[in-house]
Amino acid sequence: MEPKKLYRSIKNKMLGGVAAGLGEYLNIDPTLVRLGFVALALMGGPGIVIYIIMWLVVPLEPFDQPPSQTIDM
Repeated sequence: MEPKKLYRSIKNKMLGGVAAGLGEYLNIDPTLVRLGFVALALMGGPGIVIYIIMWLVVPLEPFDQPPSQTIDM
């Protein structure tokens, strides 16, 4: 069994695919991850900074990989 890898989502993304990829990795709704980033940012926390760092560091989902459970909008 291959270990799970964290990728930025290609299909279910709003901005950079970070929240969707993190949601897929943790098996939770990406909307909850997005709300978490917004809550951190509004409470004076590092929400925006963490998102930008993850956008730069986390690789994009490979195109040759079969798509995971994504929602087309």
